[in-house]
Amino acid sequence: MKRLTGLLLVVLALGGIVLAQNALLINGAGASFPNPIYSKWFDEYHKANGNIQINYQSVGSGAGIKQTTDGTVDFGASDGPMSDEQLKAYSDKHGSPILHFPTVLGAVVPTYNIPGVSASLNFTPEALAGIFLGKITKWNDPAIAGPNKGVNLPANDIVVVHRSDGSGTTYVFTDYLSKVSDEWKTKVSKGTSVTWPVGLGGKGNEGVTGLIKQTPNSFGYVELIYASANNVSYGAVKNSAGEFLKADLAGVSEAAAGAAKTMPDDFRVSITNAPGKKAYPISSFTWLLIPAKFSDSAKRDAMKGFLKWALTDGQKDVEALSYAKLPKEVVAKELKAIDAIQ
Repeated sequence: MKRLTGLLLVVLALGGIVLAQNALLINGAGASFPNPIYSKWFDEYHKANGNIQINYQSVGSGAGIKQTTDGTVDFGASDGPMSDEQLKAYSDKHGSPILHFPTVLGAVVPTYNIPGVSASLNFTPEALAGIFLGKITKWNDPAIAGPNKGVNLPANDIVVVHRSDGSGTTYVFTDYLSKVSDEWKTKVSKGTSVTWPVGLGGKGNEGVTGLIKQTPNSFGYVELIYASANNVSYGAVKNSAGEFLKADLAGVSEAAAGAAKTMPDDFRVSITNAPGKKAYPISSFTWLLIPAKFSDSAKRDAMKGFLKWALTDGQKDVEALSYAKLPKEVVAKELKAIDAIQ
């Protein structure tokens, strides 16, 4: 009996080695904005396809674009679409283009930690730009106090917190600020990395959330899931129609509604400061960056299979993690675009 048990263990061990040898490992890196949903997706897809293991590093969009261009990962992820210059750099290096595939929609929210203040605050575009330009420095400044009648805001200095790494969340936030503030557009502009006029830096959405939680009188910006999951206060933002809206799935979906009908073929589009009374103004698609050509046909087929799953079955998981589903028009267009991966 012992001998049979021993043989069985050997057989199982050998079987495990064979399975490990046959496993297909795919590596990706990039945005922290969608990391919660990507982690769930990659885990669920592995359970359904045991021979495919997708590893993902939440290192920020800037690092994800660089690693993808350098060829050190199989795919990347970014909340800001790659620029024409970045696309050219990739194409020059690899001899083929990189493709953008929107995966989910999310929101960037203004977060704060003001001791003694539990109210949900309202922020105008002017206040947001003024705080990050270093022109609004006190919590009781009229630009903040005005839209928050009845809230006893302190005269304390605002401790500004921003991302220290190349970040798609930063791209979305600065893209928004560039649309609503000419001064911001001229002095700072938009990008995954910008020269911040003021503030402390935190790495990743995780790092900014941590700094906000531990720093009294702090103010920053993070993706919605990080604020809600960590019980960090976040406020409403005045949209292009003059309505103060707190980020939710309906507001994000409304922001994407117009773009869905006119989505460009390369899927690079901005939906910040979108029109509509119910549109949350700091909303964005987030993208997977997939090479148009794979040297490894097994990885190519696995990525195409994953994309089809994420765009269909995977969309059922997104709302539980505070992301909005892709519009049906966008999904239909993407499913056709998958054929371009060779």
